[in-house]
Amino acid sequence: MNPIASDPLDRTQFPLDEWALTEAEFHTATQGRTETLFAVGNGYLGLRGNFEEGHKAYAEGTFINGFHDTWQIKHAEEAYGFARVGQTIVNVPDARVIRLYVDDEPFVVADADTIEYSRRLDFRTGVLERVVEWRTPSGKRVLIRSRRLVSFTDRHLAVIDYEVTMLDSDASVLISSQILNRQDRVDEYTPVAGAGGAGIGDPRKASSFSERVLLPRFKWIHEGRYVLGYRAANSGMTLAVGAEHHLETANEWDESAQIDDDIAKQVYRVRAKAGQRIRLVKTIAYHTSSTVPTSELADRANRTLDRIRETPIEEVFARQEEWLADFWRRSDVVIPGQPAVQQAVRWNIFQLAQSTARTDGGGIAAKGVSGSGYGGHYFWDTEIYVLPFLTYTSPQVARNALRFRQGMLPAARDRAVELNQRGALFPWRTINGLESSAYYAAGTAQYHIDADISHALSQYVAATGDDDFLRRGAIDILVETARMWADLGFWRGREGDHGPQTFHIHGVTGPDEYTTVVNDNLFTNVMARANLRAAVRQARRLRHESPDDYAAMAKRLDLTEDEIEEWSEAAEAMHILFDADLGIHPQDAQFLEKELWDLENTPASKRPLLLHFHPLVIYRFQVIKQADVVLALFLQGDEFTTREKRANFEYYDALTTGDSTLSASTQAIIAAEVGYRELALGYFQAALFVDLGDLHHNTADGIHVASTGGVWSALAFGFGGMRDYLGKFTFDPRLPEEWESMVFHVTIHGSLIEVDLRQHEMTFTILGPSAPTPVAALDGVAAAAGGGVAAAAGGGGRGGAGDTGSTTAPAATAPAGRYASPSTQSNRSVEVWVRGERVLLVSGTPVTVPLADDRPTIEGAPTTSDIEGTMRADGSVITASMPTIVSDIEGPESIVGFD
Repeated sequence: MNPIASDPLDRTQFPLDEWALTEAEFHTATQGRTETLFAVGNGYLGLRGNFEEGHKAYAEGTFINGFHDTWQIKHAEEAYGFARVGQTIVNVPDARVIRLYVDDEPFVVADADTIEYSRRLDFRTGVLERVVEWRTPSGKRVLIRSRRLVSFTDRHLAVIDYEVTMLDSDASVLISSQILNRQDRVDEYTPVAGAGGAGIGDPRKASSFSERVLLPRFKWIHEGRYVLGYRAANSGMTLAVGAEHHLETANEWDESAQIDDDIAKQVYRVRAKAGQRIRLVKTIAYHTSSTVPTSELADRANRTLDRIRETPIEEVFARQEEWLADFWRRSDVVIPGQPAVQQAVRWNIFQLAQSTARTDGGGIAAKGVSGSGYGGHYFWDTEIYVLPFLTYTSPQVARNALRFRQGMLPAARDRAVELNQRGALFPWRTINGLESSAYYAAGTAQYHIDADISHALSQYVAATGDDDFLRRGAIDILVETARMWADLGFWRGREGDHGPQTFHIHGVTGPDEYTTVVNDNLFTNVMARANLRAAVRQARRLRHESPDDYAAMAKRLDLTEDEIEEWSEAAEAMHILFDADLGIHPQDAQFLEKELWDLENTPASKRPLLLHFHPLVIYRFQVIKQADVVLALFLQGDEFTTREKRANFEYYDALTTGDSTLSASTQAIIAAEVGYRELALGYFQAALFVDLGDLHHNTADGIHVASTGGVWSALAFGFGGMRDYLGKFTFDPRLPEEWESMVFHVTIHGSLIEVDLRQHEMTFTILGPSAPTPVAALDGVAAAAGGGVAAAAGGGGRGGAGDTGSTTAPAATAPAGRYASPSTQSNRSVEVWVRGERVLLVSGTPVTVPLADDRPTIEGAPTTSDIEGTMRADGSVITASMPTIVSDIEGPESIVGFD
């Protein structure tokens, strides 16, 4: 993604508010986008920001994380091992519907004569509020207020508080509250863009179903409460949805009820007097399962509604606000004097809560529960872009996400066997654990997902000290993925014959999906090496510290010391490509043999490349869809010198198209580290406004959860300069020149630390223990200092003659540095390093570290012209060009952007 320099939002439509996203004007043209931006969810249940009245939506959607149906993938040409079972998230029955008629005239926002309109998603209360004053065709004024939430404290619960008041006239008011199975029933109101807004050939979209998905199994009605139950036709998953109604008004009214397989209606006819409020409180419960009968889920839904019936509705809203107060205490990032940035940062962080908080052992989908994009699948996005935020702010949620991957191990072992490998190979995209990527070159071939998951596990354990999680079985992930790498790779050369043996990995795809099925992909090799080392380190550590647990693990996995030694040898002999002439690490063994794609002269009408050029055309050029080597510089930064990082960044940044939302945050982090401060801020803002500004023209399909996580990483790791190599936590900040300060929070070993960064100093304060959220306590986390995995980060960057400095963490034997006075403190302490200086933090006492203004600042941005004309090792000159465009035929207009 190209960097952006300014706030892209229309502030007339979306006025500034640092703690909310407000829509002051309704525009049909932005309806799909705002349905996503104003979605509410909790990680389990999500309601798109459709209006309750249910008319003329872009894409109606109610989604439950992991609730899917399956279908057979039909390949044009079959081959052994291709993915067979497609999985697609289901648009579950919609219980939001509350249709309003005044004197038999329907209220339709898109058509209404609105005197006043506003919609506000409050990040502190977690409530979506709407206020509309409507002038009916006969001239009567009607005030409509609504509040909507999906509960963080009760994962199965949603609430709608809907009010109607005739302002100046009496009228006949009819309210029809419904549960509607939109997945299988054709609504009487046709969506503007069809279900899901799917476009032909756009791989971001969900596959649509051609036959009935939800088979009716249960229906029940009693005194304003309705429960419908279904079974998914192919996956066999079960669902129950229930809704209860409570009407409050001084007006006269009567009611009627209706229930059928695909619709339930509670209809109120009110003889409304001017000034007399009509208030309908609708409580909604969803329960799902892969094994439980629908009748039992219906009982659970009834129990949820029973419990809420006994609770004052304002208490439900108060609990939501209390939960979020604790969330923001641990997660907020404050940027004074930058209101547009502040609002966008909080919106992105709030989306992380809505996508993850109550997954409770489920996966984290690429679109969360805000839309059907990518079919509701889980990718590597979770581990690389979302887990860092969770690990350092909500460790229990991170643990749950890793337990979800642990539960996939049996299927991953089976998949490895299918691909003729030992160990485990996790699916590239999935819901139920089976590989669902029909295009293997940019799917299954991305073996690096094994290393990504292992990286996230290692990062979590180092940050929390949760060794118990490893002992209880999570170490199996490290063992089985290490086995896969040892088996996939091979040795080349003979000892003593032209140097030592080297270990190679061939036939894989790295993160860059514009370059597929290559040999010795740099990112893959570097991450596989870290995976192998982690497996060796943790297995040997377990054997030393807990022999009984090690013996049980070794028996369970048939693990021997010889195999562990094999992993160690493979890791240390891993082939890491380096071109001494260019001073960079080639992305893969053949990458530098290609010519450059001339991005500067590629017409905007031909971007993104994937939708205008055949993959084979793209594969023949040096051109990058998303950060690959640059991502390795971040995740394994202690393996590269400062000089290498800058050279690599400058080379690959110029080749990166921005066709993926996954790149901007990573480019911001490394740009900041190597000195491109203005460029770093531009990339950060590109990530920040991916959805708010609809920069990829596909926000309507759901938020980009990975990008929201990347925003936090760009703040903490990019501008905050935080790194965490093997349990050693270092800071080398690069605050943008335009910002006066930034305050963020991280949790390390159970201690909540506030980091107050300014241009010339940074202050650390341990605020106390990171209190558990009201829904779950963090178990197994060592709160005391020294409870981490490793005492010190060994090794580091390669360095070498003439190196101008390495970002490797300082050794544990470095001289003592700054210490907070322990006189008024408890024994809670955390050790960090700031630009090579050791800093000991103890609870309650701020420690301030001066920052010298001695970091390089580089102007401008790298371009392909900087590379063109340079010489390869074989003496040939690198040139830039682009494919001849023989046709201007465009694809469907709906095909735009690609992640």
